[in-house]
Amino acid sequence: MPHPLTSLICIICIICGPLPSVAQSWPQFRGPNQDGTSNATNVPTSWSEEENITWKTELPGKGWSSPVVLNDKIWLTTAIETRPSEAEAQKLLDETIENPRHRKSRQIVTNLKLQALCVDLESGKLEKTIDLFTIEVPEAIHTLNSYASPTPVVEPGRLYCDFGTFGTACVDTESGEVVWTKDLDLIHSVGPGSSPILIGNTLVLVRDGVDVQYIIALDKGSGEIMWRTPRPPMDAETGDKKKAYSTPIFIEHDGRAQLIAPTSQWIVSYNLANGEEFWRAYHGTGFSLVPRPVYSPDTGLVYVCTGFGNPELWAVDPSGSGDVSETHVRWTEPKRIPAKPSPLLHNDNLYVMEDGGVATCFNAADGEVIWEERVGGNFSASPILADDKIYFANHEGITTVLAAGSEYNVLAENQLDGQIMASPVPLDDSLLIRSNTALYKISAE
Repeated sequence: MPHPLTSLICIICIICGPLPSVAQSWPQFRGPNQDGTSNATNVPTSWSEEENITWKTELPGKGWSSPVVLNDKIWLTTAIETRPSEAEAQKLLDETIENPRHRKSRQIVTNLKLQALCVDLESGKLEKTIDLFTIEVPEAIHTLNSYASPTPVVEPGRLYCDFGTFGTACVDTESGEVVWTKDLDLIHSVGPGSSPILIGNTLVLVRDGVDVQYIIALDKGSGEIMWRTPRPPMDAETGDKKKAYSTPIFIEHDGRAQLIAPTSQWIVSYNLANGEEFWRAYHGTGFSLVPRPVYSPDTGLVYVCTGFGNPELWAVDPSGSGDVSETHVRWTEPKRIPAKPSPLLHNDNLYVMEDGGVATCFNAADGEVIWEERVGGNFSASPILADDKIYFANHEGITTVLAAGSEYNVLAENQLDGQIMASPVPLDDSLLIRSNTALYKISAE
């Protein structure tokens, strides 16, 4: 059965040309369907450091961005850090961070080099290392974050890399030359997180900092600003409760194409053509929102996790106009909801993995809990689905594979060395996993 976003993909193809094959490419965060699902077949179920590893490539630097894949080339971003001594780091944190409580959870470097990496899909060889930005004493970030967390977007001939306040770059994938760069400064507080998305000729970026909050569209060919729209007003005592890191989705609902871009306190829908709002829904005091929303044409609902504080799961009908807070919210769930991993839809079920390792399967139509189980571990990566299997990867290097469905059924638990913060990538006969030190290509059994 075709993926439910097929109709939208067809609309985009008419406007923009064909998209890469769903099974053999992974062009953006959460893949070609924007939701972590794939048509890839024969995706591996079991592996270890000694079993079913096609290749393992050590990566320079540090980055939590997920791999993107096109034409047998894998692209990633990374940050090469020059770290100060403990005493120097403490001095820099004292000078740059006002709140003493925040200093304990921050990391800082004295020099930062941001790069794009190209790895050959077949051999695992690191073929290109492209310098993009160099920053002296950049803003401190959270100890759980990296300076290269946003996932890039790839299309034929071009790679678009975003590092939040540290810069945005377009790269020629053949020559490795930088085509254009853009600086859109803001204060993240804990570092960058939102990934760019590409729709036709439009590159959309979210800039939800503690100082400014807006969404912006750039011309992909030149990097010039097409439109910039402020976020709705927020009732918060500090900018720290206004920041957010979610990645938008682009959907078509009842004939209306719209950009769904949640932020702190609000879920917002925009017109891609000019940045004007279609509708907004107030979700409360949630902030630092990270998960990417998902959309189901079957239920006609958008599903949004509302961020830190007390994360909730909201199901919203995207057919409204203006403030729809009291009219178009179909159901909410306040328990077992993630603050970082994105939700996953498959058939009639909606799956979430709470940051502390509790997985829940909901009925997507009404929010009824179908099952709830403790998997264990700590999670930041978003789940993926292929071959009717769900892959949950945790900080401890373990990927738990479940059979998708209305019963909790663990197929395998797979341990790799290191930490997994990036979301895995399914391809035909293989799986890509990025750890904190290496990129793995795992083969089918």
